Amino acid sequence: MDKLENLALLSQMIESAEKNLQSAKQILREAMGGSPARLGGSEAFASRAAQLSMSSAGGGKIIEGVFDGQNMVGPDGKQYPVPANYASKSKLVEGDVLKLTIADDGSFIYKQISPVERKKMIGVLLQDERGDFRVLADGKPYRVLLASLTYFKAEPGDEVTIIVPEEKTDVIWAAVENVIKKGQPGSQLGESSLIPEDDVSPKTEAVLPEEEEL
Repeated sequence: MDKLENLALLSQMIESAEKNLQSAKQILREAMGGSPARLGGSEAFASRAAQLSMSSAGGGKIIEGVFDGQNMVGPDGKQYPVPANYASKSKLVEGDVLKLTIADDGSFIYKQISPVERKKMIGVLLQDERGDFRVLADGKPYRVLLASLTYFKAEPGDEVTIIVPEEKTDVIWAAVENVIKKGQPGSQLGESSLIPEDDVSPKTEAVLPEEEEL
């Protein structure tokens, strides 16, 4: 990145930090006022999941839960692992309601049953000093599943179309819709030297179907 790009990125990060601070203050004020409507993080997912159901059937145990970006949070407050390939292919976003069937042999079968309203944004893929990836969109960094990035062979500097909940403001995770490689027609970005091309993970060949058995 040249000096101007670094300054623009720094400006976006500062703006994002200010927005996040305002959101945090608002949530704190509402929490002190006794309103549970805007709980954040895992508490929000657990609160919504508590309204869902758990049951037993002839084919095993059925649990409804809320997707938190990586896992499904059940009515019992437990986190159930969701296969990254399934979450990527289904483009799951925070707040989606899933149904998990745990078969008698211990197999996990997921199905999306109630998706939340969505919106799309375009951002830039960044990688921090620890190797973690974020998509910076509208001044805010979003975490994304590595399975999605490897499928598209994405690398830092690429433009990424992401999907997030339309109404939720305290979003941490986003789903990847598509990737525009830097330097390709239609990309607004130039070449980047953040990481060498040889360091990009290979494309994932197999993607799980909508209902996946672990």
